[in-house]
Amino acid sequence: MGGAAAAVPFAAGAVGSAGETRRAPRAAGRRPNVIVVSIDDLGWDELGCYGNTFNETPRIDQLAEEGTRFTQAYAAAPLCSPSRAALVTGQFPGRTGITDYLRGEGAASDLHLSTDLTTIPDVLRPRGYTTGLIGKWHLTETYSGDYRSRPGNPFAHGFDEVIASEQLYIGGGDYFHPYFFMPSLPARAPGEHLTDRLAQEAVDFVRRHRDEPFFLHVSNYAVHTTLDGKPGLVAKYDAKPGAGGPGARPQLAAMLESVDQQVGRIVDELRTQGIARNTLLLVTSDNGGPNRPANQPLRGVKGQLYEGGIRVPLIAWWPGTGAAGQVSDELASTIDVLPTAAALARVPTPRQVDGIDLSRVIRGGSSDRDTLFWAYPHHIGAVHPHAAVRRGRYKLVRHLRDDRDELYDLSTDPSETTDLAEVEPVRRARLGRLLTEHLAELDLFAPAPGPDDYRSVALSAPLAVVASEPTHTILRSQEPVRSRRFAASVRTDLLLAGGGNRLFLGVAQDADNHLLIRYNHRLRRVGWDLRSGGLDATGVTEPLGSLDGTLDLSGPGSRLGFALRGSQVTAYAAQASGEWERLFRFDVGGVLDFADRDVRRRFGFAVGAEVDPGATLVEGFEAWRR
Repeated sequence: MGGAAAAVPFAAGAVGSAGETRRAPRAAGRRPNVIVVSIDDLGWDELGCYGNTFNETPRIDQLAEEGTRFTQAYAAAPLCSPSRAALVTGQFPGRTGITDYLRGEGAASDLHLSTDLTTIPDVLRPRGYTTGLIGKWHLTETYSGDYRSRPGNPFAHGFDEVIASEQLYIGGGDYFHPYFFMPSLPARAPGEHLTDRLAQEAVDFVRRHRDEPFFLHVSNYAVHTTLDGKPGLVAKYDAKPGAGGPGARPQLAAMLESVDQQVGRIVDELRTQGIARNTLLLVTSDNGGPNRPANQPLRGVKGQLYEGGIRVPLIAWWPGTGAAGQVSDELASTIDVLPTAAALARVPTPRQVDGIDLSRVIRGGSSDRDTLFWAYPHHIGAVHPHAAVRRGRYKLVRHLRDDRDELYDLSTDPSETTDLAEVEPVRRARLGRLLTEHLAELDLFAPAPGPDDYRSVALSAPLAVVASEPTHTILRSQEPVRSRRFAASVRTDLLLAGGGNRLFLGVAQDADNHLLIRYNHRLRRVGWDLRSGGLDATGVTEPLGSLDGTLDLSGPGSRLGFALRGSQVTAYAAQASGEWERLFRFDVGGVLDFADRDVRRRFGFAVGAEVDPGATLVEGFEAWRR
């Protein structure tokens, strides 16, 4: 954030070379510093120390030779924002309220990382730590108004210094000054490249705080698309043999080399200031790479809970601590940053934290962790909502639409090519129970319509619609919803039998203010519509196209369902008297929130359809409150 950078004095002085020490060591008796360098969208197979032979990352590779390289490290989520929320809180994303990447202000939601959550600055401040964020935050959907007043901004979470953090929505990236998402940030060098700028800011931060314990997150925007490396480095990789082939992308290689140089500059400055041996440096990624070759031999990509979407590089460098060149197969995760920093600061770990202290592993010991969980209740590309649990060598992946499970033995099948669910039913059931219990604890979905989860019936009556010509009708109940938790369902086969094509179910105040789940029978397509003040307020939403063609609600007993909890909505469907299927969930808190009593008073239950001339009977419409 430009204003923050301008307010921080810049220290002068040269950057030392590797191994050089210009100052006497300052580390004796002081609590260790912690620096986290996160690389956006870095895949499992993109660093030299993890086997890549095209990209050149000598400084990071050197850290692996001198420190600990983890082979079973994971991002807490398969996408950016939830992983970042997990890093700063030490909790699974489902507990933080951030389960998908956060969108710009065009979204109907208004999500942000709540200040009710305990974060790293909250934990470290009582022990005299200065905390800094340099680079990407992406934990709010508000990009207007005073930066410090925006909900969920990093200053509100206790960071002392916030530098070069996005002022506007990041979009597809921007790597040369002037940066469209940081319009007030002045350049510090001609032709400035963003990764280099973050490197200089990190070096300056280390210089400013060399005499006190500190935590610093250097949160790179690279190597997120749209890729845009420095021309000289791009030309270097364009000329290498194999350039342009699978896993050999010159633009990405150029950007990654800039990150590698950044890491090298930070290490050099730590040595120059004599505090390297009192600093734990972690280098990792927020999720798997978006291209399959970046994650080989792992299956899947960013957005998926197969290994390619969540297993990431993690290198821990702490000179003089642990054996050099140590390779650890202990389970590690983004959620471990906070408890590790707390342990080094000799602060009790907050009770709600899900992570563990990794310093024991870095020192050459082991952890007692054998289980990790993930939940991604959203659509992205062709991916449907899913969740996963790993216990020991086995991993279960659950498709949340119909609760179908897959089981893999990662010790013999890291590429997840052989589903063992049918041949190992006992193990599948055991891991399935673990995941079911975890998902119940997270409570991510508003429960499906019906008396099992809603205490009272709000409405249950047939409705007749008489039309003299083809018309599109939405019926609103006079009965207000009254509760912040409610659900409704309607039989769809009877409505479709009358010749209609489109169905709607939800809540409405009037024609200009409503929230409806919609079903298009001709396209077998579902979605949602939100209108406020007569204007379309649906905004930027997650893609639901992968559901097209997968639903047929014309069969006997088919139903469409709608469940709402505050501002969180879950859409359900049941095909031909089958069980409820979870279709999608979304948040409309930026426009409509039923935690507000006035909203509950104004809105009633609604059902609608295209109807042909004559009488159409709407049967099986029911609404419940909790």
